[in-house]
Amino acid sequence: MSVRLRALVGYVLAAVTVAPLVWLLVTVLKPADELFEVALPSRFTLDNLLYVLTEVPIGTYMLNSLVVSVAVTVVALVLHSMAAYALARLRFPGRQVIFSMIVSTLLVSLPVILVPLFLVARQLGLLDTYAGLILPAIFHAFGIFLLRQYYLTIPRELEEAADLDGCGYFRRWWQVVVPLSRPVLASLAVLFFLANWNAFLWPLTATRDPELRMVQVGIATLQGQYGSAWNYVLAATVIAAVPTLIAFVLGQRRLVEAIKTSGLK
Repeated sequence: MSVRLRALVGYVLAAVTVAPLVWLLVTVLKPADELFEVALPSRFTLDNLLYVLTEVPIGTYMLNSLVVSVAVTVVALVLHSMAAYALARLRFPGRQVIFSMIVSTLLVSLPVILVPLFLVARQLGLLDTYAGLILPAIFHAFGIFLLRQYYLTIPRELEEAADLDGCGYFRRWWQVVVPLSRPVLASLAVLFFLANWNAFLWPLTATRDPELRMVQVGIATLQGQYGSAWNYVLAATVIAAVPTLIAFVLGQRRLVEAIKTSGLK
């Protein structure tokens, strides 16, 4: 395939990908009576966005999502990094079995464990709390897998030099491995943030308090409250997508670098 043909295919695929987003943005800027017309609006208006920002508690929803997403991301990066380092460098019986069991959890989707997870959270008093939203979302096998693959590429000589300076396992991890793994940690931070920002099923199950609604659950309630006013629902969707777009744009370069380095196809 020639370079020009590949470029043309790339532009076409990019246009197909971006077209729904452009349509969504144009639709949000339409007057309510022109919402479903397949044409450019007679005038552009910010009324839909202003209504959602002033009359709907979208700020509360986004704040809840921000708290949960940032907390899960920070805690998960620390714990996953420590677990991955242990699986990559430490020698102990059953290491491969443990790693295989962790990776096998990728085959288990949330709906399968939703009821047991809900019962455990209720027994521990975690429902309608930030802890109930944060704790179940921390563990994810993909993070441990990606970090372990990355740590296997780090030369052992660097850690052996740290041994000569009297560093134990913890100091080797913190002072040698963590600084070298900033690209993969940054990419995982983007993935964790996006996944938790867009989380819907567990936040819907674990919370009934309107003050603890995350943004995706809040948008779902708008669909019931404003079922005939899709302009407001679409406006809330656009507002909720802004932080995810910013996070992806800031982290996409490191995300690609980390995937290349880890050997994923």
